[in-house]
Amino acid sequence: MKAHEVVMNWVTDELSSGRLHIGDHLPSERALAETLNVSRNSLREALRVLEALGTIQAATGSGPRSGTILTAAPEQALTLALNLQLATSHVEHSHVYEVRLLLETWAAEHSDPDRGDWDSAERLLKLMDDEQTAVADFLHLDAEFHVLLSRAAGNPLISTLMDAMRTSIADHTLARAQALPDWTATASRLRSEHRGIFEALRGGERTRAAELVRQHIRGYYLETAS
Repeated sequence: MKAHEVVMNWVTDELSSGRLHIGDHLPSERALAETLNVSRNSLREALRVLEALGTIQAATGSGPRSGTILTAAPEQALTLALNLQLATSHVEHSHVYEVRLLLETWAAEHSDPDRGDWDSAERLLKLMDDEQTAVADFLHLDAEFHVLLSRAAGNPLISTLMDAMRTSIADHTLARAQALPDWTATASRLRSEHRGIFEALRGGERTRAAELVRQHIRGYYLETAS
């Protein structure tokens, strides 16, 4: 078993048992190396792998945020994997579209108005209403809006997958948006569609919201598919 797998298994066991929690510090390198019976060099390599995967965060200096802290940010690992897939052309624009349809319509169909953060969603809508917002900023707000709405479904894995996917395709999405002949008209339509989805979800109209989401995603895909 590789060193990072040994450390990951230990972290998983400690979290499962309740001996460690998100935000806790890991033991010192020396203590952890002795506990796991691995060399200090192997441990450092393992910790670097885990940091890249978003499992831990290492900080130098002094104070409560220094040292190695458990973060468990799975979207970081998913983003890394998706970036590699995109870089090797294994993932195409149509694949992203299909996955978005699956995730976002499911989230809408299982949304609960009592779980929604509607104030934050409203804030994002108002920021997107500013016609002076740059394309890149609009798309960032758009992505944040969609992920935020998905959290009302109460399935954190759905939101994590959406967050990771949207982070991975941010450059790809921007390039396609900038190639559109009339971004102003597109943005105006997206604002209207966002508002309709928002109102349906907030009002508990899950079936209608899912259909609006489907039309929204399909319309933008067709517009940017060429």
